[in-house]
Amino acid sequence: MDGAMALRVLLCVYLVSLLTLQAMSAPSLARGRSKGSEKRQAVDTTVDGVFIRSLKVNCKVTSRFAHYVITSQVINTANEAREVAFDVEIPKTAFISDFAITADGKAFIGDIKDKVTAWKQYRKAAISGENAGLVRASGRNMEQFTIHINIGPQSKATFQLTYEEVLKRRLTQYDIVIRVKPKQLVRHFEIDVDIFEPQGISKLDAQATFLTKELAAQTIKKSFSGKKGHVLFRPTVGQQQSCPTCSTSLLNGDFKVTYDVNRDKLCDLLVANNYFAHFFAPKNLTNMSKNIVFVIDISGSMEGQKMKQTKEALLKILGDMRPQDYFDLVLFGSHVQSWRGSLVQASEANLQAARDFVKRFSVEGATNLNGGLLRGIEILNAVQGNGPEVSNQASILIMLTDGEPTEGVTDRSQILKNVREAIRDKFPLYNLGFGHNLDFNFLEVMSKENNGWAKRIYEDHDATQQLQNFYDQVASPLLVDVELQYPRDTISALTQHRHKQYYDGSEIMVAGRIADQKLGSFKAEVQARGEGQEFKTTCLVDEEEMKKLLQERGHMLENHVERLWAYLTIQELLANRMTVEGLEKNKLSSEILKMSLDYQFVTPLTSMTMRGMKDQEGLEPIIDKAEDDSQPLEMLGPRRMFVLSAAQPSPTRPSPNFQELPNRVTGVDTDPHFIIHVPQKEDALCFNINEEPGVILSLVQDPDTGFSVNGQLIGDKARSPGQHEATYFGRLGIANPATGFQLEVTPQNITLNAGEGGPVFSWRDQAVLRQDGIVVTINKKRSLLVSLDERATFEIVLHRVWRGSTVQRDFLGFYVLDSHRMSARTHGLLGQFFHPLDFEVSDIHPGSDPTRSDATMMVKNRRLTVTRGLQKDYSKDPRHGAEVSCWFVHNNGAGLIDGAHTDYIVPDIF
Repeated sequence: MDGAMALRVLLCVYLVSLLTLQAMSAPSLARGRSKGSEKRQAVDTTVDGVFIRSLKVNCKVTSRFAHYVITSQVINTANEAREVAFDVEIPKTAFISDFAITADGKAFIGDIKDKVTAWKQYRKAAISGENAGLVRASGRNMEQFTIHINIGPQSKATFQLTYEEVLKRRLTQYDIVIRVKPKQLVRHFEIDVDIFEPQGISKLDAQATFLTKELAAQTIKKSFSGKKGHVLFRPTVGQQQSCPTCSTSLLNGDFKVTYDVNRDKLCDLLVANNYFAHFFAPKNLTNMSKNIVFVIDISGSMEGQKMKQTKEALLKILGDMRPQDYFDLVLFGSHVQSWRGSLVQASEANLQAARDFVKRFSVEGATNLNGGLLRGIEILNAVQGNGPEVSNQASILIMLTDGEPTEGVTDRSQILKNVREAIRDKFPLYNLGFGHNLDFNFLEVMSKENNGWAKRIYEDHDATQQLQNFYDQVASPLLVDVELQYPRDTISALTQHRHKQYYDGSEIMVAGRIADQKLGSFKAEVQARGEGQEFKTTCLVDEEEMKKLLQERGHMLENHVERLWAYLTIQELLANRMTVEGLEKNKLSSEILKMSLDYQFVTPLTSMTMRGMKDQEGLEPIIDKAEDDSQPLEMLGPRRMFVLSAAQPSPTRPSPNFQELPNRVTGVDTDPHFIIHVPQKEDALCFNINEEPGVILSLVQDPDTGFSVNGQLIGDKARSPGQHEATYFGRLGIANPATGFQLEVTPQNITLNAGEGGPVFSWRDQAVLRQDGIVVTINKKRSLLVSLDERATFEIVLHRVWRGSTVQRDFLGFYVLDSHRMSARTHGLLGQFFHPLDFEVSDIHPGSDPTRSDATMMVKNRRLTVTRGLQKDYSKDPRHGAEVSCWFVHNNGAGLIDGAHTDYIVPDIF
């Protein structure tokens, strides 16, 4: 691509598909909307010489496997180049499998390769790049993909994105959701959904949140018969207008297709090209009675809206309990309490007493998560000694928390072990994580290890409904101990085929690869336990049946069954990879990588590069898939022209070349404790700076380049009268005057070039920014890396207030991970220690504190009295830190630092 085609790529994470294609340099044009058969004037769909000729979504579903192709063409009628953006949100569970751009007569095709290879050359170039880039997460369950290009005058560009996913059945239906937001009128807009289900389609509907009933009836065409269903949405330009005189488009919201299949037959088994897919969702089964324990976090951070919404959801759930169910409630804060201490029947009297209990309880203390879970498990385990009417019921444990363990057992690995050993594979555990101030990965691993799943509950107005929707999915168990069996000698690969419980409205899906042999028929058996009886069924499909299906759907069915197996296998391997470490994790990673490359999926271990396309820096764009959970965010401040790179693999440490450099790491954290690592001595020095809140200190100053890092102190909100006021860094400023680069960091926001109206990011973003040889990587809710060419790497660690913490204010830590190419004249409270430092310690003897030793230190030709102590280094573990033994230099580092500490006070953050 030539220099006129500046490239920007953004890949983030979100829940249903967004379509945006827009001219970037002009406001929306005035438009009107027709209604019925009204006459209307012609509408100009051009914005600043650019118009969207077409934007089409084609979705083909074959036996729950959905294949989407989004194609859009934009025309530049102007006599100069124009910038356009292609912006798509796809389900987080989907895998991108292809992307292509045709622009100015040239074609650029996506090439999927392993992430390490893709990033090796890119990172080398990016570190020395001269422009800035951005990658940020967005939304509850979606991934947002944006690419910006400049197209030449009187020319066109075509974008085509392909992604695939397996549709999961929830609450009796499959959902296909496409978020529509083109931001300007589109001459040819179309969503075309084609569904083929061998069992036959039982219901089909389509609706759009942005359409009135009248307009939906005019623009949405839907039909189904037998195995086939079809939905077509093709609004005219006039029908896209929000009103006859408005300048905005009404296409702004969710377009949703829902359907289900016939359940008359117990068997839904497909075999094609030595692969099979088995869908199990029998109907007309009796609801099993259940034993359910709710374990609820009532620690201090649940106070307010979260507790109100939790109580509302619990009251609604209690109202939905059936008389044959048994239940109990466990609350945990600093202490653990249960409502009854054993399961009681859901009689009206017990339910009313439980409602009264829910209305009465209030928040208290810290978070004894381990104790709460073990109490709930104990209550469910106790039913084994009761009569068969209780012990044979389906047992379920549901835990809700908004934080992390801070009371009792707090070590996560020990909690995982305790829960595993207590449950012993007898029933599922479902974890609900309320909000974002928690370790959701920890909850996911715990649920995965105990036959359940974890779900994040977002702090929003609909949190009560989110909780209710989750409960509805597990409220009606139909079968327990479900096992789907296949002839062992005919199967060479198989996805999960044992499930602890099967719930009404859901579906169990198993896929596998058949050994390379000719089979005239294929058999599957299902065994489970239902309400008061054993459940068994056998499914058999023969070659002739499959031939008929293949004739109806052709190669697409054959291809979809294999890709469905690959998709399910990769998703399961990714989930299993979360629960292991070391060699086992490496083995799973190798399997995931091989399958991702074989089937050309962009997964967390692969990246897509755009072959032949380069930006002004000569870098190919890279499309990545993030691994972590995400939070809806918006870019703030005026829009600026950035050259964007794709999402990096969310590094929490520098790239390997940094880790191999000499380890003279220094840092400052907490109240503020300065730690100076001296690897030559295999020891560390430390000192405090005691100053008033608001004071700004010079941490790093390089007079040769003008590069500087300054930090401003904040006070602790929780200081008692007469108590020494602890101070922490609440604001950091990093500046390079030679290039105009400025980065301001607080516990709330990260601002680039604030004086020029630059963008503002939240700590909930995942972003990579490149400007003037500096690479800034935001690791969501954890830390921020600043790489200065190849001269230095700094890390800023975010500390959030947690329950039980002695600190009542969010603050920052600052670490120097590498400084070997900073100039010899670099100074500052930390910068002066970038150079070799020598000291000698002698006369070690008991100090005034018998638990600590005093000693004499010779450093910089000065004799100091120092004390042996411990400080916390958070550079490697931002969450928990590691204790570091060091020699403490008293009196604000006097004698160790050059001059007096007041010499380092500066008037401004930059």
